[in-house]
Amino acid sequence: MENVCTNSDLTRKKNMTDLPTLLQKTSKIIGVAADHGGYELKEYLVEMLRETGYEIIDYGDGQPKLDDDYPDFVVPLARAVARAEVYRGIAICGSGVGACVVANKVSGVRASLIHETFSAHQGVEDDNMNMICLGGLVVGQALAWELVQTFLAARFIGAERFQRRLSKVAALENKEAKS
Repeated sequence: MENVCTNSDLTRKKNMTDLPTLLQKTSKIIGVAADHGGYELKEYLVEMLRETGYEIIDYGDGQPKLDDDYPDFVVPLARAVARAEVYRGIAICGSGVGACVVANKVSGVRASLIHETFSAHQGVEDDNMNMICLGGLVVGQALAWELVQTFLAARFIGAERFQRRLSKVAALENKEAKS
């Protein structure tokens, strides 16, 4: 398949270079959470986000403890995201899988495990993703920072087809909650 660069790709690449500027202009509150497997990456991202001007609410863990459990930190973060107490959430465990699984158990959360930039913005643009999950033992600091910047800069497009799909997801959540 031929590698074709479209106008939207060029616009997106240009916007990617403006990410620090975009992030500095916002005064959003971001929630973060990690277990021992994501603790180091969480601390790095918190520092970077604060330097960029974000206010951070840290749901833990406050220190790396090998016997901690990611649900103890990710669930309070996910609930805060669902209640719009934080703009968006960043959840980190060793692989990111557990954090993603538990975050999506909270109604109103749309979390995804992200390892590359396309999904970091497309998940927000099309699916209104409100939590990003990362693997602290899988993704390096530079890539994680790029993914977080991309995720936070992205905006939900709100096209009718995306709204329709999200309504179906919400209906499923409501049906499951009643059973």
